[in-house]
Amino acid sequence: MTAIATERGGEQPGLRRGAIGLREVLFQSVTDMAPGAAIAASIPAGVAFAGGALPLAVIVALVACLLCASCVGEMARELPSAGSMGTYTARGLHPAVGFLVNWGYVAVGALIPPLVLLQLGYTVATTVNAYDSGFSTNLWWLFTIAGALIVLAAGYFGIRTSARLGTILGAFEILVFVILAIFFVVKAGGANSLSVFTTQYTPAGYKGLTGVIAGSVYTVLAFGGFEGAAPLAEEARDPRRTIRRAVLGATLGIGIIYVFTTYAADVAFGPASFTHFSSAGAASWEGIARSSYGVFWFFVFLAIVNSTIANSNAGVNVSTRTAFAMGRIRAFPSLFATLHPRYRSPHLGLVVATIVTIAVALGLGLHFDPYVAFAMVGTGIVIILAAIYILVDAACIGYFLRVRERFNPWLHLLVPVLGIIAFIPAWFSAAGIPVFSFISALPPPYSYMGPAVGIWILLGAAYMVYLYRTSPDRVTAVGLVHLDEEPSA
Repeated sequence: MTAIATERGGEQPGLRRGAIGLREVLFQSVTDMAPGAAIAASIPAGVAFAGGALPLAVIVALVACLLCASCVGEMARELPSAGSMGTYTARGLHPAVGFLVNWGYVAVGALIPPLVLLQLGYTVATTVNAYDSGFSTNLWWLFTIAGALIVLAAGYFGIRTSARLGTILGAFEILVFVILAIFFVVKAGGANSLSVFTTQYTPAGYKGLTGVIAGSVYTVLAFGGFEGAAPLAEEARDPRRTIRRAVLGATLGIGIIYVFTTYAADVAFGPASFTHFSSAGAASWEGIARSSYGVFWFFVFLAIVNSTIANSNAGVNVSTRTAFAMGRIRAFPSLFATLHPRYRSPHLGLVVATIVTIAVALGLGLHFDPYVAFAMVGTGIVIILAAIYILVDAACIGYFLRVRERFNPWLHLLVPVLGIIAFIPAWFSAAGIPVFSFISALPPPYSYMGPAVGIWILLGAAYMVYLYRTSPDRVTAVGLVHLDEEPSA
């Protein structure tokens, strides 16, 4: 599949084949998870619910994501495609499910940049304000826009430039936080304790398992993107092996780092008062580094900035490649399938992604504030991602039951079932639906995200019904877009 047939009978060149190897593909998943930004902001957002038991919430998310990563890896080996999650669910469940999954997955990829660039904005503005009180923190939006333009430039020059940027930035942020976490563990001394892996330190309002499950919403957000390598299948070398290794390796490796760094911050700050830990100020990673290790705080600051840029870059890669896969079968407007003649990048899709990034970040950030906007966007992402992960787990069962000669009861039945069970509480918690006694409804404005996501999915369903009535092949083609076969437009 090297070219795409057009309605005029010509051919449109596809994405650049074999442009990147395992290292770049691995770091696509790593940077899509944004370890630096996740350690500094996404995971600490869960302390209000899990308190000092936050490391346990991280383990809950790690187990759930590892189970799903196994299913993604199995499906990627069978159906390597830029359509990724949509193609898997279309073939494993139904084309209509695949269409809606890609509809939601494009939204996830589009929401990741505003999420992390909001963090970039308030992190840089707060840091500058600490040294120059005349600089208003209300100018955070300047840095958010600057970050969006950097990502646009990197994506424009093609996947090689974009992926290599992610590799460099991702390696730096991981190194900084691991070193600082070791310092924290040494600093804690006799305060090191495995009690943080129990429910002993959950806050009064979210006692026991309730707090751990609610906190896991934000730890799942930290893992969100482990499957980010999958949409690069058409640009990776040996994608049937590379994508599977990248997805599983990124999930396990970064998961272990999340557990260690969260534990380190917990015991260094004090698990009994960990509910006061935050993503900025004195009670944060940067704050502790500043007060305890002098100039080392600057490396933490750089790691956070790097992570936000890298994660935004990875999110744009996901959204534009998924939109490209849908655009070339005309399920999305054809502009999303338009590639730059030299760099083979979906440059028009990149422009759209940049506009959406700036609109969402500034719209929510200026109406509320960047901190609240960050948590709101993160909640919306988890609602969609958790649902997609559950559907991919189910698709793994459905697909391999049909391809019985490769069916493995452990990998293709037990693991997906456990993955579904693991993600159900996180989904209900993020959506604010307290169907279980250990799930609490989220307070406003975070609770607004459930209806907002519901409206987006209903719009997708209405559009899908329209396509079924006018051009049903555009919906069914979602399951056919992979390396072995491609429908004619």
